[in-house]
Amino acid sequence: MASWTPLESQSFNHSLLSSPKPTSCENAPGAWDLLHRALPLPIITICCFGLLGNSFVLSVLLLLRQRLNVAEIYLAHLAASDLVFVLGLPFWAKNIWNRFNWPFGAGLCRVVNGVIKANMFISIFLVVAISYDRYRVLVDPMASRRRQRQRWQAQLTCVLIWAVGGLLSVPTFLLRAIDAVPDLNISACVLQFPQGAWAWHFVRMVELNMLGFLLPLTAIVFFNHHILASLRRRAEVLRTRCGGPTDRKTTVLIFTLVVTFLVCWTPYHFFAFVDFLIRVQALHGCFWEDFSDLGLQFANFFAFINSCLNPVIYVFMGRLFRTKVWELYKRYTPRSSVPTSSPHRKEFLQLSWRN
Repeated sequence: MASWTPLESQSFNHSLLSSPKPTSCENAPGAWDLLHRALPLPIITICCFGLLGNSFVLSVLLLLRQRLNVAEIYLAHLAASDLVFVLGLPFWAKNIWNRFNWPFGAGLCRVVNGVIKANMFISIFLVVAISYDRYRVLVDPMASRRRQRQRWQAQLTCVLIWAVGGLLSVPTFLLRAIDAVPDLNISACVLQFPQGAWAWHFVRMVELNMLGFLLPLTAIVFFNHHILASLRRRAEVLRTRCGGPTDRKTTVLIFTLVVTFLVCWTPYHFFAFVDFLIRVQALHGCFWEDFSDLGLQFANFFAFINSCLNPVIYVFMGRLFRTKVWELYKRYTPRSSVPTSSPHRKEFLQLSWRN
C-alpha cells in the first residue's frame, strides 16, 4: 500500500524506485480502512476552524482601515497564508475518503498540491519573521523607536517570503500528475520523479527537512531564547527596584509558540525522513513502507492543525490584537452600549503588544 499526501512527502513507489513494479506491501489493511473512515472529518473540522479564525484575524486588522505597524503586517500575511492553506484541505479530505482515487482532474491535482506546498513554506517562514521581529523589539531597545521606518522592510520581507514559497512549490506544480494504479483500481494524484533520478530524493529532503524545518526551528529557538533571557533580566531589575511581579504571560506565550511548532511539524518531518531512507534503500521491507506511509498520513494531520492554532497563539493571545478587537467593537457598536468606566476597558486601552 502506498500513500499520497498533499505536503509532498511521498509519491507512488514505482515512480520513485528503479524497479517498475508497484509495491506489494499490504500488511495493514485495517489501519488503512480506519484512516479512510476517520481522518476526513477531522481534516474538514480543521478547515472550518482555520477559515473562521484566519478570516476573523484579517477582518479585524483590515476593517479598522488603519496603517498597519510591523507586527500587524506579519500577522496579516500569516493569517492570509494559513487561510489559503486550509482552502486546499477539503480536496484532500475527499481524496482520503475516496481511498486516494483523485476525482478532481489533473489541473486541480497540480494546483491544490502546489498551493498547499507553497503556503506550508510561507507560513513557516512568517513564523520565523515574527520571532525575529519580537527579538528586535524586546532585545534591541532602539528598535522600537525605528518601527515606523521598518514598515517597508516588513512589507518587502513578506513579498520575498511569498516569492520563495512560490519558487519552492514549482517542482510540485511540474511533477504532480494523475497516475493509474491498476492493483488498487484507482487513479492517484502523485509525484512522478524521473526514473533513477536519485538526486531528486536528496534535493527534496534538503528542501523539506532543512529549509522547511531544521533551519526555521533553529532560528525560532535562537530568537525566543534571547527574548526570554532579555525578559528575565528586565524582571530581575523590576523585582529589585520595585518588588513587582515578572511578566509570566510573555514567557508562557513564547514557550507555547515553540512547543506548538515542534508538536505540529516534528512528526511530519520525521516520517518524511524515514520515507527518504526507504527511497534510497537504506531501509527495506514492508514494515518500514507501511510505517512510513501510515505515519505520513497522520503526521500531515498534525501539520494541518498548525494553521488553526496560528491565529489563536499569535493573535488572540497577543495584547495588540485584543486592543484591535476592542477598537473595532467601539467603532461598530452604538455609543450608548459601550461602557464608559470599566476596569476591562481601561486595561484594553492601556495594552500594547509586549508579547
